[in-house]
Amino acid sequence: MRLLQFYFPFFFRYLKFYFRAHTKYDVHSPFVADFLEHTFGDDRWFYVFSTAETLRKRLLQDRTELTITDLGAGSAVFDSNHRRLCDLVRHTAVSPELGRLLFRIADWHKPATLLELGASVGISAIYQASAALDGKMIAIEGDPVLAQLARQHLKEAGLKQVAVLEGDFQSTLPGALLQLGKLDYLYVDGDHRADHTIAYFHQCADHAHSGSLFVFGDIHWSADMERAWDTIRRDSRVTISIDLYHLGLLFFRKENKEPQHFTLIQVGRKPWRMGFF
Repeated sequence: MRLLQFYFPFFFRYLKFYFRAHTKYDVHSPFVADFLEHTFGDDRWFYVFSTAETLRKRLLQDRTELTITDLGAGSAVFDSNHRRLCDLVRHTAVSPELGRLLFRIADWHKPATLLELGASVGISAIYQASAALDGKMIAIEGDPVLAQLARQHLKEAGLKQVAVLEGDFQSTLPGALLQLGKLDYLYVDGDHRADHTIAYFHQCADHAHSGSLFVFGDIHWSADMERAWDTIRRDSRVTISIDLYHLGLLFFRKENKEPQHFTLIQVGRKPWRMGFF
């Protein structure tokens, strides 16, 4: 019943997104068209995909029971803080498809400094950090057990440029931003409360520049998160926003004098919008 109560409105939020979404053939911005070509349009296979999915496969077989401290909005799946590692990975880790997209976004953007809020077991950090091997990345995780697992998995992947900080975002974020200085890339996927999400945006936006890219996960996870997304995308510092349903992207390009908002979906999910009509 709990899952049904969550997924029923989730389904209708997706339908609303689907009917208003456009494909790359509707995009007339050269910048956004280039982004789509190198993310949605890139079907190359990179070694990190195998690394991350081999780790996922191993963890999905691990039935170790963990006691998790959830500092976010809570879980729609679990009703207890006692969770098996395999179940936690199955329901909360970034999906293979989304992981590959995050890699391609970071690979296209070429950030020197990266910040992730919500490291979990480290799979998403592996995808993103592997696209910026010469960069510096900080991943923050509120739960000490998951933070240690993330450190272990990143070390196994040879990603020494990633530091995993443990603690709640509110108290840990200022120090992380101070360490990074300017912020080229941000990924937020660890606290699905609107007011907190908006607060993280404002804190991080003070360290953004014209070449920064902020990525927010699960922007349609709830009506509350949709409100947060609508608020931050309308911020006067944001010049381009892209709604990809599972991800929301914010750009601060000063070259764009007027703000632009795009709701985009892959061509394969709307095959009749292929530019023929």
